[in-house]
Amino acid sequence: MGKIEQNKEKKRRLILQAAQDVFLSEGFVQAGMDKIAAQAQVTKQTVYRYFPSKTELFKATLQYMGESSEPDVMAHLADPDTEQALHNFALGFLRFHMTEVHLATFRLLVAEGGKAPEMTATFREVGPDDTAARLEAFFRERMALRDAKTVIRLWTGMLLSLRGGVLMGMARPDAAEIEQHARNATEFMLAAVAAERAGS
Repeated sequence: MGKIEQNKEKKRRLILQAAQDVFLSEGFVQAGMDKIAAQAQVTKQTVYRYFPSKTELFKATLQYMGESSEPDVMAHLADPDTEQALHNFALGFLRFHMTEVHLATFRLLVAEGGKAPEMTATFREVGPDDTAARLEAFFRERMALRDAKTVIRLWTGMLLSLRGGVLMGMARPDAAEIEQHARNATEFMLAAVAAERAGS
């Protein structure tokens, strides 16, 4: 990458970091391109040169936030030990969803989703990628489950139940509590799957 391209990428990242800060602190509706430009220390015209609309900037910001998050939790599913793979996935999944950036994004979507449908449409477009499909394939191949979707929905719902209290202002669980919750939810799911197999 040449010097010009490096400078362009640096400026683009400055804009995205500023956009993340403004979107998460002011909300999508109130976030102005002029405020984002001022925080990035560029002109508003420069912001529009990189991102032609606020919706396009929001989409790029979500992608940037995803790239800046923890390493891909799906990598844990490559572990040949199925139970360990699920435990490690659950822990990584829960840690990601308990980060301040993710919690702030979730609050933003809930607070402004009705006022800014373009925001929620953009999140759905960028948001859940192929995680569900890859999990479903893992459950079918490793555990021979026909109705993997239901099991995955119930399991991830149990994992995310820990997030509800934090979103309502309760104290954030510490690392040991997060790890224990991930283990309990996964063991409960595995026991339920084993019981269903035994009864069929």
